[in-house]
Order: sequence, then structure tokens, then C-alpha cells
Amino acid sequence: MYLLGCDIGSSSVKASIVDQESGLTVASDFYPKEEAPITTLKSGWAEQNPDDWWSYLKMALKGALHSGGIDGRDIRAIGISYQMHGLVTVDKNLRVLRPSIIWCDSRAVPYGDKAFAGIGAEHCLSRLLNSPGNFTAAKLAWVKENEPALFAKIHKIMLPGDYIAMCLTGEPVTTVSGLSEGILWDFKSGQVSDDILKYFGFDHSLIPSIVPTFGPQGELLASAAAELGLQKGTPVTYRAGDQPNNALSLNVLNPGEIAATAGTSGVVYGVNDKINYDKLSRVNTFAHVNHSAQNTRLGILLCINGVGILNSWIKRNVALENMSYNELNNMAASVPAGSDGLTVVPFGNGAERMLGNRETDCTIAGLNFNIHTRSHLVRAAQEGIVYSFKYGIDIMNEMGLNISVIRAGNANMFLSPVFRNTLANISGAIIELYDTNGAVGAAKGAGIGAGIYKSEEEAFANLRKLAVVEPAGEQAACIASYGKWLEKVKSLI
Repeated sequence: MYLLGCDIGSSSVKASIVDQESGLTVASDFYPKEEAPITTLKSGWAEQNPDDWWSYLKMALKGALHSGGIDGRDIRAIGISYQMHGLVTVDKNLRVLRPSIIWCDSRAVPYGDKAFAGIGAEHCLSRLLNSPGNFTAAKLAWVKENEPALFAKIHKIMLPGDYIAMCLTGEPVTTVSGLSEGILWDFKSGQVSDDILKYFGFDHSLIPSIVPTFGPQGELLASAAAELGLQKGTPVTYRAGDQPNNALSLNVLNPGEIAATAGTSGVVYGVNDKINYDKLSRVNTFAHVNHSAQNTRLGILLCINGVGILNSWIKRNVALENMSYNELNNMAASVPAGSDGLTVVPFGNGAERMLGNRETDCTIAGLNFNIHTRSHLVRAAQEGIVYSFKYGIDIMNEMGLNISVIRAGNANMFLSPVFRNTLANISGAIIELYDTNGAVGAAKGAGIGAGIYKSEEEAFANLRKLAVVEPAGEQAACIASYGKWLEKVKSLI
């Protein structure tokens, strides 16, 4: 028997099937094979069609079932991981009303800033643990003001993972973790934030019913089962945003443990057992997957928008035609640490939270036509991404998180030796790389939620460590290069 994990990303949708007894991944696939489109009608905007996510999931699952030779009727539980902070709106017939305003869309920043001042900074931070910022509630406020006729038709609002769960089960429901990432959860009262609803003029009926992160969340409709090749009634037993879920997939559940990802965006995610927040909201605090009123587990999230998306831009526009990412990484490794003075500031994918929601765009500095080659630019881009991680890690250190070990999946930017070695050198942390991914984590989460696994320890007993990267060799050069990078960033903000 098997467990299914679905990872609804902005670049692709992935489906992984895990053997529940061995805990091993037996099949996996993703769709589309090229990066999924993001519509940008205006600068700073980013939208995707939720119906496309559903279509991508069908294709990914079809591929996984076929490659593994698996009968979909043998899947016992379904878990969902999803891109965070997006807004999906549906009418009374549960039909999508408009494209989803996704995580890297920055149009709602003024609405969040105004609410932060109107409700009061201290009140927001002490109860919501964040500024309303550019999150889901502020995005809905934008819709209310700019698309009032459409807003009047909204029956429920959802996060991307809630929408996929609704496609599976027919029921619009959400979680405390999800509401907290939308800045709709009051941690003091332990309920949906009346302050946010009242300030923005949202009716409470817009919020779906709340289900547990781990546990019964609905059963697969006959129609959905037929489309997916699964068994009617298969339970959905877990869902979480991609970063809390990535932490789960790395068994990062307790205070002081750190997880990182470096896909389209980059994230460092630490677990805290005390209610705390950054007064400038440069990093954000949400309910972790195992948070409860009795057991405080909060995720401190540093997000950098311009990570893998910069690397893919370099591949498309700088690398030679048909060059692979592995060849790109080899180019970066051919240049010394510090890229001979070339600096790339990777902020070109919307407003950056750790810069106070500023949009600074990407900057290339120190370019010398007599010295620098395309290999220098490839390395400088990867180093610039790492330096943005360092910038955010320093903020987390100010909050009392002591980051000495960073766990990550062996994927995306962590496949680059330059990236992971530079991160170890500049942060002073040990990097541990594991054989896992978000879809596998969601499958394991489904097993926990269905009671197939008695504990998180049992679910992740076979988590395999692939490599350990320690600070070594080029620390001085990395530190000097970071100093130049930091000067450039300060000049931009």
C-alpha cells in the first residue's frame, strides 16, 4: 500500500508515491516539464490559473503511477504541499473567479502597510506575529477595492493547497497554519483575526471551515478519483505550505532546528517554541505544522524571491545554448571565490520582505570588460544568492536563533558545489543534504495524519543523509566578497 504526496509549486506540480511500510519513494513525476507560466500584467504582478494546477497534478500523477507500475486504488492517503501566501477566490458553485494572486506578487504591499498603521504595529505584531504586509489578507483587500463586482461574488477564499484539496474532496476547508500564513490568525485569541476582518471589511463567512493539519480533511470524490486514477473515498489527511512542509520532510520539528530550500525562491526556516517576531517584519513567523495551543511550535521564515529564478534567467540568457544546469555549475566552479570583484544583487522578482518590501530589481556591479567572462557572471549570481541568505540569517540571529546546522534536500541550487560551499563558508554553518523533497514530505505527512505512522520519528526513520558540507578553504574570500555585496545592498535601500 502507498501514500501520495502532491507538491503544488509555482514552477511545476510534483507527485510522489511512497511505500508506507518501507518509507521509500517508489515513483515520482512532475508537470509541466518546462517552468509553468506566470502572468505579469503589470510590473510587480504575478498570477497563475488555479485550474492549471489541477491539470498539472493530473499529468504528474499519471506519470508517477505509470513509471512505478502502481495501481492508484492502492493509495491509502493523500497529502498536499503548496506555494504559500496565494489567494484563490471561488463563487457559490466553487468555480474560480479570477487567476490566483501568487506569493511573489507585490501589488498588495500598500494595503498591508496601511493596515499595519491603522490597526497598530504593536497590536499586529503581538497578535498576528507579522505585519499584514503582502500576504493573502492584503491581496484580498486589493481585490475588494479594485474589483468590487468580482469581490461581491466571492463565496470562499482559499490558499493554493486549499483549492487543490477542494478539487479532490469538494469541500472548501483550511488550516490554522494556512490562516497564519495569510495573516488571518490571531495567536492570542486562538481564532480567526477579528481585527483583520473588521479593518478590511471582510465577512467572516469568506473563511472556510478549519481542519487539523494532520488528520481527516475530506475524502476523494468519485469524479476526482476517476480523473486521477485513484479510489473513491481515499482520505486527504495532511496539508501545509511548502516551507513548513519542507521542514517536515527534513524532520525539522523542534526548537533550534533549521531547514532551507533554494528553488524559484529561497528560504531559511527555523523552529521556535516561543512567540516572537521581528519588529520590522523582515522575517515572518507562522504556525508550524505541529503547532498547537498546548505546544507552541512556530516557524521563523526568511524568504528571498530572487533565487532559482535568477539562476534560470542566467541559463536562458547568459549560458550557451542547450547548456545544462550541471554545466552551468561547472562554469561557476571555474572562477575563484569572490568572482574577481563582480557582484550580483539578486533582487529582481518582486518586493523583498527582508528589505522592507522594497522592489530594488537585480543589480550587477563591478563588471570589468577586460577581466570578466560569462563564467564570472554565473558564479557571481550564485554567490549573490548565497549572500542574500546570509543577510537574512543575520536577522534571524538577532531574534535569538542560533543557526549552526542547516538541513536541505539535495535539489535545485543545493546541487551546485559553489552554492553550498559558499553558504557554509559565509554562514559558518554545517550544511546537511538529504534525499527527500516536498512531495515526499507531504506523503509522509499524509501517513501521520491517517494514523499509519504512530509518530514523526517513525515516519522519518529512514531519512537518508547524502552529504555534509563544512566551512573550509575560501572563507576569507567569501567574507570579503560579502562585504562588497552588503555595501551595494545598503546603497539600494
